[in-house]
Amino acid sequence: MCHHLRKSAMSSTSERVYCFDCQEFVSDDSDTNIQCVKFNSDPKGLRVSLRKLFHRKDMSHHNYQSSYDESIGKWQPTRGKRALLCAVTYNKQKYKLKGTNYDVISMQELLTTRFKFPKSSIRILAEMDAHPHPTKRNIQEALRWLVKDNQPGDSLVFYFSGHGLRQPDFFDDEIDGFDETICPLDFRTAGMIVDNEINDTIVRPLKTGVKLHAIIDACHSGTILDLPCVYSTKNDRKGWLDNRPPSGVYKGTSGGHAISISACEDNQLAADTSAFSETGKQMEGAMTFTFRKAVENTTRVTYASLLASMHNDILAAKRKCFSLRGLFHRERLQEPLLSSSKEFDVNEPFVL
Repeated sequence: MCHHLRKSAMSSTSERVYCFDCQEFVSDDSDTNIQCVKFNSDPKGLRVSLRKLFHRKDMSHHNYQSSYDESIGKWQPTRGKRALLCAVTYNKQKYKLKGTNYDVISMQELLTTRFKFPKSSIRILAEMDAHPHPTKRNIQEALRWLVKDNQPGDSLVFYFSGHGLRQPDFFDDEIDGFDETICPLDFRTAGMIVDNEINDTIVRPLKTGVKLHAIIDACHSGTILDLPCVYSTKNDRKGWLDNRPPSGVYKGTSGGHAISISACEDNQLAADTSAFSETGKQMEGAMTFTFRKAVENTTRVTYASLLASMHNDILAAKRKCFSLRGLFHRERLQEPLLSSSKEFDVNEPFVL
């Protein structure tokens, strides 16, 4: 659905949805599918039309039926290290991503080899036969598992590779006026998962002595956890910036520490690319690759050195002028964004 939509009453049987980008109303009743989807693909305002991308009349709906895998409810929380890895491919759809399954497998390997996560403590949602699919309800239930009965000393990881969008914020929770979202496999029928819900589910319950790292490789993912502190690497204002919501609502933890590393800022697009592949054929998330490279090849990694390494690899790829493909015809490599539930020294070791 369009990034910036608002519904208004049209009749007793139908509604109209206002698209802020298109600046017009489009019908959203049961007989007519939305035909106009647009977004800004760069900060200068270049508009890319995505007509009929999400709401084609001839698109069968069976591909979007929400489902729940009951095995998730039987997952037992593990003590110490625990991780949830989500990869959404959107298979057989026009907006399919080609690198997400590769991303999630490489992240699983990184956690087990570099950070010594027991394989039994890692749960995966992906469009692969061996795993539950990343539908909205499955992701919601899995997020609850991630933080269930968390105890001091626990290290939790949430990784997501897929589409991300934005929608208007009507509760004065966002400085820029927009909520950020992640898109489950069935987001066209079940809806997106909004940053407010993610904050309530995996940030607020964190107890003292518990640390959560979220690694989000998606568009518009900058403040996807709604954390109150954002770290700026820009020379003119380097340091922590206040990201607390204008409404004053509390977005922190219950004593623990939540940290998010996102592929880009809230108003930017991420990249799914073959730019870093040795063969030039393997698609993967640019953020995921540069993150893995930064922590795999260095014995002592700090948050500052992690961001610097990812920054340098992105610049190198830009200089080589690789052709990028992927999410909504994404054409730009962006730098990662660090956010946190509290300010901390970015020169401290990065440990999962």
